[in-house]
Parts: sequence; structure tokens; C-alpha cells
Amino acid sequence: MPARTTATAAPAAVVADAPCAPSDRPRERCFSAGPDEVSDAELVGLVLGTGTRGRSATALAHELLAGTGSVAALGRARPQELARHVGIGPARAARLAAAFALGRRALTRDRARGAALVTAHDVYDHVWPLLAGLEQEVFMMVAIDARSVVIADLEIARGTLTGVEVHPREVFRPLIRIGATAAIAVHNHPSGDPTPSPEDVALTERLHNIGTLLGIPIIDHVIVAASGCTSVAAWLGR
Repeated sequence: MPARTTATAAPAAVVADAPCAPSDRPRERCFSAGPDEVSDAELVGLVLGTGTRGRSATALAHELLAGTGSVAALGRARPQELARHVGIGPARAARLAAAFALGRRALTRDRARGAALVTAHDVYDHVWPLLAGLEQEVFMMVAIDARSVVIADLEIARGTLTGVEVHPREVFRPLIRIGATAAIAVHNHPSGDPTPSPEDVALTERLHNIGTLLGIPIIDHVIVAASGCTSVAAWLGR
């Protein structure tokens, strides 16, 4: 009786991962097609440089964006906050903070070197890169010279989601020190609505009166938000 034979299946071949096409690599795509063709997470991943064990830089970037809520919020986070995310640490946190700071400077420095702030929308264009994505109100003064050209952007105080406490002495002390001819008050409304509150109007009147006495007129108080801006001076009919 012939011996029975059992066919044995050949062992499955181990298929190596196919190399990514250049179009799938964020770095190559950013170089060849430009950064506008790369997603937010991929751009953040490129700044991070490397991932961690089991997670690519892009995956790590996705987690960061999910944790902070948006690119704007990520850009406003302090390095110490970023470093608390798993896989980031001080070095990557500093790299991210530096990249966002460089972007903000690129948007604001040219205007600060010579363009006059004439309208509330000029002010909005100037300060929004500094305030976008913040989850608390920040009050700042834009110091200007006699030609309405920016001398300095001065952060005066940070508050909460719904308000910020401002002391006039903290407003005018740095303006006097740097020799500002005049200034424009600015603060953000994280709610997205730039409508002045009664407190905003009262503060504007107080700063206007003190500035007149000191010889540093407060030209306007501009409230900025994601939906636009409001000139309190125009709101008051000045």
C-alpha cells in the first residue's frame, strides 16, 4: 500500500514594508510642493523632528493638537505646558515654541519697522498674531511715535476667560520709560465677540483721561476677537 504523503504548505514569505513614496513623506512633500501642501499635524511633526518608541513624529503631533485643541492654541502654549505632554520633553517643547515665535515675528516685525497704524483694522492686523488662540484675556499697549508708527508692543496683564484686571500705573509706567508719544490699548475677547463690555468702556474713559493729563494720549482701545475687532473710540462716537 503506497505510503500516504501530506502536503506541507510552504512557509509564508515575510513581506517587508514597502518604502514610502516621496508623496507620502511630509519632509519631501514640503520641500517639493511647499508647506501649504502639508497638513497641520505633518508640519508640527516636521518641527518635532523625530517621534518616540512606537509613535512617529506625525502621530505625536496629532496627539499634541488633540490635547491643545487647535494649531492656534498650540502656538500660544508655553514651553513648560508643552513639555508635560507624553513624548515631548524640554527639547521638543523649546523647538515648537521657537518655531511659533519665529512665525509671529515674521508677521509683525515689518509693520513694526515703519508702517503706521491708522485704523482699528490696522491694529487688528498688527496684534492678532500675538493674541490668536489665547484662552484668557490679555491687555496690551501698542506704543507709537508722532507718525503713528509702532515703537513697542507691551503686554500689561493677563486675566481669565472673561476678564483682566488693569492698573493704570502699570499701563503708563512702560510708556513713559520708552518715550512713547501716544498709545493704543488692545485686549482680546476669547469668546469671539469683540463687542465692548461696560467695564471695557469705563476702562477706556479712565485711561483716556489719565493719558491726557500725562501727555501720552490713548488714541483708541481696540478689542480683538476671532470674528473681528471693535474700536471703542468709534463705539463712543469719538
